[in-house]
Amino acid sequence: MKQHPHESEDGSEYVLTRDAAREVDRLALEEFAIPSLILMENAAIRCAEAALIELDKRDGGVLVACGPGNNGGDGLAIARHLHNEGVRLEVLLTSPPKAGTDAAVQHEIVRRMGITLHDSWAAAVTALKSPPRIIIDALLGTGLTREPEPAIAAVIEQINRLHKSGAHVLSVDLPSGLDCDSGKPLGVAARADTTVTFVGLKQGFLSLEAQEYIGNVVIEEISVPGELIARLGRLQRLGGSEGAESSGSTDRGGKPGGGRGPGR
Repeated sequence: MKQHPHESEDGSEYVLTRDAAREVDRLALEEFAIPSLILMENAAIRCAEAALIELDKRDGGVLVACGPGNNGGDGLAIARHLHNEGVRLEVLLTSPPKAGTDAAVQHEIVRRMGITLHDSWAAAVTALKSPPRIIIDALLGTGLTREPEPAIAAVIEQINRLHKSGAHVLSVDLPSGLDCDSGKPLGVAARADTTVTFVGLKQGFLSLEAQEYIGNVVIEEISVPGELIARLGRLQRLGGSEGAESSGSTDRGGKPGGGRGPGR
């Protein structure tokens, strides 16, 4: 794991609860004048970079599965960055984002770029013309406190079905359907090969129940000041029988600046 200015010398990482993660966007704007849309854009760039690394290892297309909230807004931004890199992709949007949100801004950008948005899993997979080699899971984020709605739960099940067939699943911030605090699936949860998370580890990642869902966790830096991370997070040393490294592995992206992880 790479050393980082906000990481202690003993390899400890900041851990965030759902409530702490929710505060990141608000305080970044109120105290540091950093708009949440900038944080969303930075998050999308980091996830797109991670997807491109995986594409170097395998041939095939990418399916980006987006929900209507800010996690889905991340996914829409990821899609346009991959599109600009010439990646063959299709985008599933389960329902349009609410007007006036950051996700709605990303939706409008994607629309104006002419990227097709499908409203069903079948339509997106058919348009891709072959099974996706990488699936971007941007359906639900840290704000989820109940079982996913049936339509989104059905998409998660389809993601897990293709995961069993060899598709690489990259989850944005945390696997969709996983409880941020407990690490337990809320009904059904995506099984990720890679989870690109922001600010720091989510509290639920430390639970044994989460290990079969989170895969390799990559902590990326998304420009929130370290002072804010230190105030909202709990510094915890990883390893041993407890922690995110007990099953999978944890890496840090090593970019300058802090992370982002509101209730996506």
